[in-house]
Amino acid sequence: MRVAITVMLLFPLLWAGDNVTAQEKGATAPRYEKRADHDPNGIGKFYMGREIAHVMGYLGAPWLERDTREEEERLTLLVKSLKLKPGDIVADIGAGSGVISVLMAEQILPNGYVIGVDVQDEMLLRLQDNARQKGVSNIVPIKGSQKAPSLAPRSVDLAIMVDVYHEFEFPYEMMQEISRAMKPGGRIVLVEYRMEDPTVPIKLVHKMSQRQAKAEVEQPEFNMKWTETIDVLPRQHILVFTKQNEPKLTP
Repeated sequence: MRVAITVMLLFPLLWAGDNVTAQEKGATAPRYEKRADHDPNGIGKFYMGREIAHVMGYLGAPWLERDTREEEERLTLLVKSLKLKPGDIVADIGAGSGVISVLMAEQILPNGYVIGVDVQDEMLLRLQDNARQKGVSNIVPIKGSQKAPSLAPRSVDLAIMVDVYHEFEFPYEMMQEISRAMKPGGRIVLVEYRMEDPTVPIKLVHKMSQRQAKAEVEQPEFNMKWTETIDVLPRQHILVFTKQNEPKLTP
């Protein structure tokens, strides 16, 4: 079954969101800093002291699908570590050509589905083709933007970003929207190459430390709390953050 990219009409859980940020509403302190002196593999834009990396374009899809990736990154073990349940609604943000989406989709049958979010039409088309070729029908490809993943509030059980978060051009705005999309108790998972390990053969701006990830995701307005780091992969952290209950308003 081929899932059309225009399925937004069929899935009311998907939502464009309000992309107006505190900065755009008049906050005085700049959230991002531009520097002329920076890593050539980064975009020269810094957030909380971290340089944002260049995004992988659709021409990099064959690298995502390389035969050696399972051995290098243990994707099957990654998905097993997530402890997905039948009926879960999972958002694969920065899904690319759908390698991880396809692996997760089987775990959440019969009633669950994966929302594969990407900003590139070419990646979404490739994701759709890969899912069809593998007989997977419970993946919904959705086009997001640089500031919002197009997810409805309180609609997602798990949102995962595999080697993606460090490339967000607007990480604050994206995390704000992703956190809004989480159900109470829902989990945000960052899978990032370990900055702490100099032997991991990845360019520096494409790595993240646990300390940096926690500082960025645990900002009070996101209402997310780090709950565990799963260290079973050869090169990456699996950082898990859980959506906290909204504070009750006193009369």
